[in-house]
Amino acid sequence: MSSHSTRRRLGVVMIAAAAAAALALSGCSSNSGSGKSSGSSSVTIFNGQVGNFTENFNPLNPTGAYLQPTNGVIYEPLFYYNKARAEKPVPLLGTSYSWNDDGTQLTVKVRQGVKWSNGSAETADDVVFSLNLISNNAALNTTGVGWVAKKTTDDTVVITFPTTAFTLEPQVLGNEPIVPESVWKSISDPTKVTNDKPVGTGPYELKSFTPQSFVLKKNPNYWGTGSSAPKVDEIRYVSLANADAATSALEAGQVDYMGAFLPTLKSIIAKHKNLSYTNSPQATTSLFTCENVDLGCTGPQTDPAVRQALYYAMDRTQLDRQAAAGFSSPASPTLLLNTVNKSQIIDPKNLEVPQRADVSRAKRILEADGWKLGSNGYYSKDGQELDLSINVVSGWTDYDTICQLLQGQFKAAGIKLAVNQMAQNAWSQAETTGKFQLSMNSINMGVSSNPYYQYNNYLSSLATAKVGDSATTNTSRYSNSIVDAAIKTLATTNDPSTQEAAYKTIQDQIVKDMPYIPVYVNSALAEYNNTRATGWPTQDNQYAFPLPWGGNWGVGIVLKTIRPVSK
Repeated sequence: MSSHSTRRRLGVVMIAAAAAAALALSGCSSNSGSGKSSGSSSVTIFNGQVGNFTENFNPLNPTGAYLQPTNGVIYEPLFYYNKARAEKPVPLLGTSYSWNDDGTQLTVKVRQGVKWSNGSAETADDVVFSLNLISNNAALNTTGVGWVAKKTTDDTVVITFPTTAFTLEPQVLGNEPIVPESVWKSISDPTKVTNDKPVGTGPYELKSFTPQSFVLKKNPNYWGTGSSAPKVDEIRYVSLANADAATSALEAGQVDYMGAFLPTLKSIIAKHKNLSYTNSPQATTSLFTCENVDLGCTGPQTDPAVRQALYYAMDRTQLDRQAAAGFSSPASPTLLLNTVNKSQIIDPKNLEVPQRADVSRAKRILEADGWKLGSNGYYSKDGQELDLSINVVSGWTDYDTICQLLQGQFKAAGIKLAVNQMAQNAWSQAETTGKFQLSMNSINMGVSSNPYYQYNNYLSSLATAKVGDSATTNTSRYSNSIVDAAIKTLATTNDPSTQEAAYKTIQDQIVKDMPYIPVYVNSALAEYNNTRATGWPTQDNQYAFPLPWGGNWGVGIVLKTIRPVSK
């Protein structure tokens, strides 16, 4: 099954971008839909929905069109992989796992005594059915690798792969929903159904649904006990009119849990002591460059010296302050997060990109490469002026602001920049086909914090194509045989020292080549009201990745951890 994680940037403008597209469609308010039962505890979630909800609780929908609580809250995987911090996976429907020496067999112990929300027993047979259903359906299994799951005892499932598959562990164990065989075996195409009566093993089940609001209630058959049991009776999802309405609802106490970029969040928190927030960055805003001449890229950005000059010409402190409202964090030139992945950034000097512009250094790099500063203030070489264009989605206000600021910053270094504001479909098409010079986008994590996923997606020659052909992840057209060999090594080893050597190889190459020029790490804000429930994630204790939108499995962990406030 697809991870449903997009290469597009996550977090900073998720709400604003959705609002821009859907404001005219929604007149909904937080008072729409079913309310809570008398005397029961309840929390309300706004996950960015600014139009009507479309009823879809199909965890196997490959486009990610299912409603947010489907995966993690209603359905569970075998283990939970927390992208907010580096830690061992949390056991859910699985209790332990082990690999054989060559990484071709993964043995999983299956939790016993689990029931589906309809009261029937969940067994190892359901695990086998679910994993094989995904493996055998090309629309669901986008890994390119098939596997075969087999029950060997009532509590043991062995998953066999055709080749070494250590890197598939988070996908198979942490990103595939376990569904009841009794329900899904008769469904001819599991990708098409909307599954409006979901039967899962998660802490909550569907109670009622309207297009404006839907309600979940505690699953009375949930396997978790004590700290692993849900304690809030009902969870209510609402749609709101727009991003301003989200701010008002948060301040008025009408919403308990949301994930939105609010430029005035710090002042809101200062005024309302019952509110809190977390920032869980996972995407590095970058200038994507079409850099590979051999694959058809053209323009000054194909010169590594130009890419290095752009790297040093940025005043990232100004970009953070004016585009990200101070909520971004420093990026690493390795493209890894210097928080979650700090130990995997091998050279300490690569932990953080420069925060202030070094114009003189940018100019020295260009001049050493043969660029000459003209009387008009811009560099040229071999009759070609250093004149670049950058594509950005019109309406992505933070990215639009970055591009406008970069025009002035780059001009100071003798580099001309034109900004092309585009509709999102046109921007995506240009980047995917390589018909661009620079493009504003972000480097996102894969299914776990393992660096392999980022490096394989964005740097592997196998993930790119000639200009004119589609390359959905490695859109820079980067191709480096040294990096390819190191990525292949990462895919076939679990040895820490071998992994470290491969990380160093990759990082040394991309810091020099700079196919993606990092700006900063996007904010990913989640806001909480502590009046009705406590135990939300904090900045110091992000026990789960908390963003309540998209296909985030961590919401299930959050909702069974919080507890109602006693009255």
